[in-house]
Amino acid sequence: METRLLRYFLAVAQEKNITRAAESLHISQPSLSKQMTELEQRIGKRLFIRGKRSLALTDDGVLLYRRADEILALMKKTEEELSSGAARICGEIAIGGTPTASVMKAAAALRGEHPDVRFRFYSGDATDVTERLEHGSLDFAVLLEPVDSAKYDYRPLNDRARWGLLMPRNAPAAKKQVAEREDILNVPLIMHHRAGLQREIARWARTEVERLNVAADYNVVYGDPSAFVKSGLGCLLITDDHLPRQPDPALCFRPLFPALEVRSALVWKRRAVFGKAAAAFLKTCEDMLAGNDPAAKR
Repeated sequence: METRLLRYFLAVAQEKNITRAAESLHISQPSLSKQMTELEQRIGKRLFIRGKRSLALTDDGVLLYRRADEILALMKKTEEELSSGAARICGEIAIGGTPTASVMKAAAALRGEHPDVRFRFYSGDATDVTERLEHGSLDFAVLLEPVDSAKYDYRPLNDRARWGLLMPRNAPAAKKQVAEREDILNVPLIMHHRAGLQREIARWARTEVERLNVAADYNVVYGDPSAFVKSGLGCLLITDDHLPRQPDPALCFRPLFPALEVRSALVWKRRAVFGKAAAAFLKTCEDMLAGNDPAAKR
Protein backbone atom coordinates (compact mmCIF):
# COMPACT_ATOMS: atom_id res chain seq x y z
CA MET A 1 0.00 0.00 0.00
CA GLU A 2 1.41 3.39 -0.98
CA THR A 3 2.08 5.90 1.78
CA ARG A 4 0.32 8.50 -0.39
CA LEU A 5 -2.93 6.56 0.01
CA LEU A 6 -2.42 6.40 3.76
CA ARG A 7 -1.95 10.17 3.90
CA TYR A 8 -5.10 10.66 1.83
CA PHE A 9 -7.03 8.29 4.07
CA LEU A 10 -5.89 10.10 7.22
CA ALA A 11 -6.94 13.44 5.76
CA VAL A 12 -10.44 12.15 4.95
CA ALA A 13 -10.78 10.53 8.38
CA GLN A 14 -9.72 13.74 10.12
CA GLU A 15 -11.89 16.07 8.06
CA LYS A 16 -14.85 13.64 8.00
CA ASN A 17 -15.62 15.10 4.60
CA ILE A 18 -14.23 14.30 1.14
CA THR A 19 -14.49 17.86 -0.17
CA ARG A 20 -12.65 19.45 2.75
CA ALA A 21 -10.01 16.71 2.69
CA ALA A 22 -9.46 17.24 -1.04
CA GLU A 23 -8.98 20.97 -0.45
CA SER A 24 -6.43 20.35 2.29
CA LEU A 25 -4.55 17.91 0.04
CA HIS A 26 -4.81 20.20 -3.03
CA ILE A 27 -6.34 17.52 -5.22
CA SER A 28 -9.76 17.24 -6.84
CA GLN A 29 -12.70 15.85 -4.94
CA PRO A 30 -13.61 13.21 -7.58
CA SER A 31 -10.00 11.97 -7.64
CA LEU A 32 -9.86 11.62 -3.86
CA SER A 33 -13.26 9.93 -3.71
CA LYS A 34 -12.17 7.44 -6.37
CA GLN A 35 -8.95 6.63 -4.52
CA MET A 36 -10.79 6.02 -1.26
CA THR A 37 -13.15 3.62 -3.05
CA GLU A 38 -10.16 1.83 -4.58
CA LEU A 39 -8.52 1.64 -1.14
CA GLU A 40 -11.60 -0.09 0.27
CA GLN A 41 -11.62 -2.50 -2.67
CA ARG A 42 -7.92 -3.26 -2.26
CA ILE A 43 -8.28 -3.98 1.46
CA GLY A 44 -11.58 -5.78 1.01
CA LYS A 45 -13.15 -3.90 3.91
CA ARG A 46 -15.57 -1.03 4.22
CA LEU A 47 -13.72 1.86 5.83
CA PHE A 48 -16.33 4.64 5.84
CA ILE A 49 -19.96 5.08 6.77
CA ARG A 50 -21.06 7.67 4.23
CA GLY A 51 -23.66 10.16 5.39
CA LYS A 52 -25.21 13.07 3.49
CA ARG A 53 -22.78 15.65 4.86
CA SER A 54 -20.07 13.76 6.66
CA LEU A 55 -18.20 10.48 6.90
CA ALA A 56 -17.58 8.25 9.88
CA LEU A 57 -15.11 5.41 10.23
CA THR A 58 -16.18 1.80 10.53
CA ASP A 59 -14.39 -0.42 13.05
CA ASP A 60 -12.01 -1.49 10.27
CA GLY A 61 -11.53 2.16 9.37
CA VAL A 62 -10.61 2.99 12.97
CA LEU A 63 -8.00 0.21 12.95
CA LEU A 64 -6.52 1.42 9.66
CA TYR A 65 -6.50 5.00 10.95
CA ARG A 66 -4.50 3.98 13.98
CA ARG A 67 -2.04 1.88 12.01
CA ALA A 68 -1.67 4.49 9.23
CA ASP A 69 -0.89 7.17 11.80
CA GLU A 70 1.77 4.94 13.37
CA ILE A 71 3.30 3.97 10.02
CA LEU A 72 3.59 7.53 8.71
CA ALA A 73 4.96 8.85 12.01
CA LEU A 74 7.57 6.08 12.07
CA MET A 75 8.57 6.73 8.45
CA LYS A 76 8.94 10.45 9.09
CA LYS A 77 11.00 9.78 12.19
CA THR A 78 13.26 7.33 10.35
CA GLU A 79 13.84 9.77 7.49
CA GLU A 80 14.83 12.50 9.93
CA GLU A 81 17.27 10.23 11.74
CA LEU A 82 18.90 9.02 8.53
CA SER A 83 19.19 12.50 7.03
CA SER A 84 20.80 14.16 10.06
CA GLY A 85 24.54 14.80 9.98
CA ALA A 86 27.06 12.74 11.92
CA ALA A 87 27.37 15.24 14.77
CA ARG A 88 23.92 16.83 14.68
CA ILE A 89 21.28 15.55 17.09
CA CYS A 90 17.80 16.29 15.84
CA GLY A 91 14.41 14.73 15.18
CA GLU A 92 11.46 13.57 17.21
CA ILE A 93 11.38 11.60 20.46
CA ALA A 94 8.01 9.94 21.11
CA ILE A 95 7.07 9.21 24.72
CA GLY A 96 3.86 7.48 25.81
CA GLY A 97 2.04 7.56 29.11
CA THR A 98 1.96 10.41 31.60
CA PRO A 99 5.34 12.17 31.72
CA THR A 100 6.59 12.79 35.24
CA ALA A 101 8.43 15.88 36.45
CA SER A 102 11.82 14.21 36.02
CA VAL A 103 11.02 13.17 32.44
CA MET A 104 9.94 16.71 31.57
CA LYS A 105 13.08 18.10 33.19
CA ALA A 106 15.25 15.75 31.12
CA ALA A 107 13.36 16.75 27.97
CA ALA A 108 13.94 20.44 28.69
CA ALA A 109 17.64 19.80 29.40
CA LEU A 110 18.11 17.95 26.11
CA ARG A 111 16.27 20.66 24.17
CA GLY A 112 18.47 23.27 25.80
CA GLU A 113 21.53 21.47 24.47
CA HIS A 114 20.06 20.34 21.13
CA PRO A 115 17.29 22.73 20.02
CA ASP A 116 16.54 20.73 16.86
CA VAL A 117 15.14 17.90 18.99
CA ARG A 118 11.39 17.92 19.55
CA PHE A 119 9.15 15.75 21.69
CA ARG A 120 5.81 14.11 21.02
CA PHE A 121 3.87 12.99 24.08
CA TYR A 122 1.14 10.41 23.63
CA SER A 123 -1.48 9.78 26.32
CA GLY A 124 -3.17 6.43 26.70
CA ASP A 125 -3.58 3.52 29.04
CA ALA A 126 -0.80 0.99 29.61
CA THR A 127 -2.17 -1.47 27.04
CA ASP A 128 -2.33 1.12 24.27
CA VAL A 129 1.03 2.64 25.14
CA THR A 130 2.91 -0.67 25.32
CA GLU A 131 1.39 -1.76 22.01
CA ARG A 132 2.76 1.38 20.37
CA LEU A 133 6.08 0.77 22.09
CA GLU A 134 6.17 -2.70 20.56
CA HIS A 135 5.39 -1.35 17.09
CA GLY A 136 8.13 1.25 17.32
CA SER A 137 5.93 4.34 17.03
CA LEU A 138 6.97 5.23 20.59
CA ASP A 139 10.58 5.37 21.74
CA PHE A 140 9.79 5.33 25.45
CA ALA A 141 6.88 5.00 27.81
CA VAL A 142 6.37 6.21 31.36
CA LEU A 143 4.66 3.37 33.22
CA LEU A 144 3.90 2.54 36.82
CA GLU A 145 6.03 -0.14 38.39
CA PRO A 146 6.20 -3.11 38.37
CA VAL A 147 7.49 -3.40 34.79
CA ASP A 148 7.67 -6.65 32.82
CA SER A 149 11.46 -7.00 32.68
CA ALA A 150 11.22 -9.96 30.30
CA LYS A 151 9.84 -7.66 27.59
CA TYR A 152 11.22 -4.23 28.45
CA ASP A 153 14.29 -2.46 29.69
CA TYR A 154 13.61 0.36 32.11
CA ARG A 155 15.01 2.85 34.58
CA PRO A 156 13.10 3.60 37.80
CA LEU A 157 12.42 7.32 38.08
CA ASN A 158 12.76 9.43 41.20
CA ASP A 159 9.15 10.58 41.03
CA ARG A 160 6.96 9.06 43.71
CA ALA A 161 3.29 9.36 44.52
CA ARG A 162 1.23 8.16 47.45
CA TRP A 163 -2.02 6.23 47.25
CA GLY A 164 -4.99 7.59 49.10
CA LEU A 165 -8.77 7.74 49.19
CA LEU A 166 -10.74 10.64 47.70
CA MET A 167 -14.07 10.75 49.50
CA PRO A 168 -16.93 13.05 50.50
CA ARG A 169 -15.96 15.36 53.33
CA ASN A 170 -18.94 14.10 55.36
CA ALA A 171 -17.90 10.44 55.04
CA PRO A 172 -17.13 8.70 58.37
CA ALA A 173 -13.53 7.98 57.28
CA ALA A 174 -12.98 11.70 56.57
CA LYS A 175 -12.86 12.40 60.31
CA LYS A 176 -9.36 10.92 60.39
CA GLN A 177 -6.24 12.31 58.73
CA VAL A 178 -5.40 8.99 57.05
CA ALA A 179 -7.28 6.11 55.44
CA GLU A 180 -6.65 2.75 57.07
CA ARG A 181 -7.41 -0.83 56.16
CA GLU A 182 -10.93 -0.85 57.58
CA ASP A 183 -11.79 2.34 55.66
CA ILE A 184 -10.92 0.65 52.37
CA LEU A 185 -12.90 -2.47 53.20
CA ASN A 186 -16.05 -0.64 54.30
CA VAL A 187 -16.75 1.56 51.26
CA PRO A 188 -17.49 1.00 47.56
CA LEU A 189 -14.28 1.67 45.64
CA ILE A 190 -13.39 3.17 42.29
CA MET A 191 -9.90 1.93 41.50
CA HIS A 192 -7.37 1.42 38.72
CA HIS A 193 -8.19 -1.53 36.47
CA ARG A 194 -4.59 -2.75 36.18
CA ALA A 195 -4.46 -6.17 37.83
CA GLY A 196 -1.01 -5.66 39.35
CA LEU A 197 -2.07 -2.45 41.09
CA GLN A 198 -5.28 -4.03 42.35
CA ARG A 199 -3.27 -6.90 43.85
CA GLU A 200 -0.93 -4.40 45.50
CA ILE A 201 -3.85 -2.58 47.09
CA ALA A 202 -5.36 -5.88 48.23
CA ARG A 203 -2.05 -6.99 49.81
CA TRP A 204 -1.86 -3.66 51.63
CA ALA A 205 -5.40 -4.25 52.94
CA ARG A 206 -4.47 -7.86 53.86
CA THR A 207 -7.25 -9.28 51.74
CA GLU A 208 -7.94 -10.56 48.23
CA VAL A 209 -8.97 -8.46 45.23
CA GLU A 210 -12.26 -10.37 45.03
CA ARG A 211 -13.16 -9.26 48.56
CA LEU A 212 -12.80 -5.58 47.76
CA ASN A 213 -16.07 -3.78 47.06
CA VAL A 214 -15.15 -2.47 43.60
CA ALA A 215 -17.98 -0.35 42.19
CA ALA A 216 -16.01 0.72 39.09
CA ASP A 217 -12.50 0.84 37.68
CA TYR A 218 -10.62 3.25 35.41
CA ASN A 219 -7.60 3.06 33.14
CA VAL A 220 -6.54 6.70 32.76
CA VAL A 221 -7.67 9.76 34.71
CA TYR A 222 -8.03 12.89 32.60
CA GLY A 223 -8.69 16.20 34.29
CA ASP A 224 -10.36 16.52 37.66
CA PRO A 225 -11.20 13.10 39.19
CA SER A 226 -13.75 14.63 41.59
CA ALA A 227 -16.69 13.76 39.34
CA PHE A 228 -16.20 10.06 40.12
CA VAL A 229 -16.84 10.66 43.82
CA LYS A 230 -19.48 13.40 43.47
CA SER A 231 -21.57 11.02 41.38
CA GLY A 232 -22.13 8.91 44.51
CA LEU A 233 -20.62 5.85 42.84
CA GLY A 234 -17.97 5.34 45.50
CA CYS A 235 -14.68 6.53 46.96
CA LEU A 236 -11.78 6.89 44.57
CA LEU A 237 -8.46 5.17 45.19
CA ILE A 238 -5.96 7.41 43.47
CA THR A 239 -2.41 8.75 43.86
CA ASP A 240 -1.88 12.26 45.14
CA ASP A 241 -0.17 13.41 41.93
CA HIS A 242 -3.56 13.22 40.16
CA LEU A 243 -5.35 15.53 42.58
CA PRO A 244 -6.50 18.92 41.27
CA ARG A 245 -4.60 21.97 42.49
CA GLN A 246 -7.85 23.50 43.70
CA PRO A 247 -9.65 20.69 45.54
CA ASP A 248 -13.41 20.52 45.66
CA PRO A 249 -14.49 21.74 49.14
CA ALA A 250 -17.09 18.97 49.30
CA LEU A 251 -14.38 16.29 49.06
CA CYS A 252 -11.20 15.38 50.90
CA PHE A 253 -8.19 13.16 50.25
CA ARG A 254 -6.83 10.88 52.93
CA PRO A 255 -3.49 9.13 52.27
CA LEU A 256 -3.30 5.43 53.03
CA PHE A 257 -1.64 4.46 56.30
CA PRO A 258 0.71 2.67 56.45
CA ALA A 259 1.89 4.64 53.44
CA LEU A 260 1.68 2.92 50.06
CA GLU A 261 3.77 4.58 47.38
CA VAL A 262 3.92 4.06 43.65
CA ARG A 263 6.92 4.71 41.45
CA SER A 264 7.12 5.34 37.73
CA ALA A 265 9.72 4.02 35.32
CA LEU A 266 11.03 5.08 31.94
CA VAL A 267 10.47 2.01 29.76
CA TRP A 268 11.67 0.99 26.31
CA LYS A 269 11.58 -2.13 24.17
CA ARG A 270 14.32 -4.67 24.84
CA ARG A 271 17.09 -4.59 22.25
CA ALA A 272 15.64 -1.38 20.83
CA VAL A 273 17.73 0.36 18.18
CA PHE A 274 17.70 4.04 19.12
CA GLY A 275 18.29 6.99 16.86
CA LYS A 276 20.72 9.66 18.05
CA ALA A 277 18.01 11.81 19.62
CA ALA A 278 16.44 8.97 21.62
CA ALA A 279 19.87 7.72 22.72
CA ALA A 280 20.79 11.24 23.86
CA PHE A 281 17.53 11.53 25.80
CA LEU A 282 18.13 8.24 27.59
CA LYS A 283 21.63 9.36 28.54
CA THR A 284 20.24 12.67 29.84
CA CYS A 285 17.71 10.80 31.98
CA GLU A 286 20.38 8.46 33.33
CA ASP A 287 22.68 11.39 34.12
CA MET A 288 19.91 13.08 36.06
CA LEU A 289 19.05 9.89 37.92
CA ALA A 290 22.73 9.62 38.87
CA GLY A 291 22.63 13.17 40.24
CA ASN A 292 24.33 14.86 37.29
CA ASP A 293 22.13 17.66 35.99
CA PRO A 294 23.18 18.61 32.43
CA ALA A 295 21.44 21.97 32.78
CA ALA A 296 23.67 22.91 35.69
CA LYS A 297 26.76 22.60 33.52
CA ARG A 298 25.67 25.20 30.99
